[in-house]
Amino acid sequence: MALARGNIRGYEDDRMVLLFSMMDDAREVPCAVSASAMDELEHVPRTPANQREEQFVRLRDRIEACASRKFLAREFEGTPPGIIVRGIDFRRT
Repeated sequence: MALARGNIRGYEDDRMVLLFSMMDDAREVPCAVSASAMDELEHVPRTPANQREEQFVRLRDRIEACASRKFLAREFEGTPPGIIVRGIDFRRT
């Protein structure tokens, strides 16, 4: 079963990731996508930090599809366990 859309949590400039969530029924799954992954998807050199949420919204369907695939493959990272989407995840598909 694929995950459902959750919330956008915001961009963390120090970690260079945009935090978002996906829903597994009623359980919220923490997720993040790297800034470099989003830039690679859009073929741009570097998006300013204040435009990261807009960039995520443009790419949301592709990022969330990748997060769902990683969830189904049980590719969790960190504490608490979550999904981290990187540029390499799009090169594999």
